[in-house]
Amino acid sequence: MAENKTKPTKESAAKFIDTLEDPQQRKDCKQLSKMMRAATGERAVMWGPSIVGFGTYHYKYASGHEGDIMIVGFAPRKNQISLYLTCDIQQMAPLLEKLGKHKTGKGCLYIKHLADIDTDILKQMIELGIEQIEQKHSAT
Repeated sequence: MAENKTKPTKESAAKFIDTLEDPQQRKDCKQLSKMMRAATGERAVMWGPSIVGFGTYHYKYASGHEGDIMIVGFAPRKNQISLYLTCDIQQMAPLLEKLGKHKTGKGCLYIKHLADIDTDILKQMIELGIEQIEQKHSAT
């Protein structure tokens, strides 16, 4: 069974955010960090070299693959911020319609700037994602 490549590290999430070149992205990531910490009650942890995550949960798929991953997180990328809400993004369709300018992937939400979206809707999505995880897995 393949081991997860994305694992928590000892690196400082705050220092990572402070090194972001784009001042607006740095400000957005600081706000996302506060928002996710408030929702999870967990401190920010670096997962690999570029993902800031909050909390952990253990998952196990029907295939037998299992591991630990963050409950929520984000990764600043060159042209956008990837949000990992660990939920079924498609189940959030009603909220996505109200969110503002964004794109979605299989399990990710992509935004350019927080100013492009309704952060109250994002907070609801984060909280719903946490609830989904707690219902499906034992969050720690």
